[in-house]
Amino acid sequence: MVTGRTDGPTVLLSNSLGSDRRMWDAQLPDLEQRFRVIRYDTRGHGASPVPTGTTTIDDLADDVIALLDRLGIADCHLVGLSLGGMTAMRVAMRNPERVDRLVLLCTAAQLPPATGWTDRAATVREHGASAIAEAVVGRWFTAPYLEAEPEQRRHFEEMVAATSREGYAACCEAIAELDLREGLSAIKVPTLAIVGADDLATPPSRLEQIVAGVDGARLLVVPEAAHLANAQQPQVITPAIIEHLEAT
Repeated sequence: MVTGRTDGPTVLLSNSLGSDRRMWDAQLPDLEQRFRVIRYDTRGHGASPVPTGTTTIDDLADDVIALLDRLGIADCHLVGLSLGGMTAMRVAMRNPERVDRLVLLCTAAQLPPATGWTDRAATVREHGASAIAEAVVGRWFTAPYLEAEPEQRRHFEEMVAATSREGYAACCEAIAELDLREGLSAIKVPTLAIVGADDLATPPSRLEQIVAGVDGARLLVVPEAAHLANAQQPQVITPAIIEHLEAT
C-alpha cells in the first residue's frame, strides 16, 4: 500500500511477527505529510501470500527488494519493528545501495534460544495463532496500558489471531536461525535504534548490541513502552523517526 506525498522521499515500513501493516496506523498521519509511505505485510501475514517450504531472513529481505523493484524505487528509508527490524538490517547489510536511512525498533540481531521459536511454531501449526494471541499481546504492551485500553487489546489480539498458521510458524523458524551479529559492521547508513524500556521480548540490551555494532548508530529508550512501542508511545516515537529520517 502506497500513500502520502508523491513528491516526497520514500519510507518503507516493515511489520512485526504476528501483525500486519495496520500496526503502523499511529505513525501514518505524520509520515504521510512528509514522505511517500509504503506499508506491506510480511509473507504469510495480513494480505500477503502464505509461504510454502522454509523461510529465511534472506527470503524476507528478497521480498523487500522485489517490492521496491516492482514499484520502481531505487532507494528508500527502511523502518522495521521486531521481525521487520531484522529484515531491514539484512537488507541494509546485503543491499546498501537501496537504503538511505534506517530505523530499527524493538528488534535484535539474534534471539536465542532457537527452541523457543521452534516450539512456538509447532504450537501455532497445531492450534492456530489464536492460541497465542492473548499471551503475545500481553508482551506487546505494558499491563497498565492494556488495562486502560481494552479496545486496543482486542484489536491487536484479533490481528495476531488472524495470522495464517504457516505464515506465523515459518517466520518463527526464520527467527530461530537468525544471527546477524557479524554483519552489523556492514551497515553503513545512518541508523536509529528504538526500544521500549519495558520490552521483555527484545529488551534494551538487544538494541545496545546493535548500536555497538553499527558505526554511528544511536539508541533511544522509551519509558512506559513494551514491544509494540510505536503503538503505545507514538507521541514520542513518531517525532523521533521523522527527526532521524529528515536529518541532513
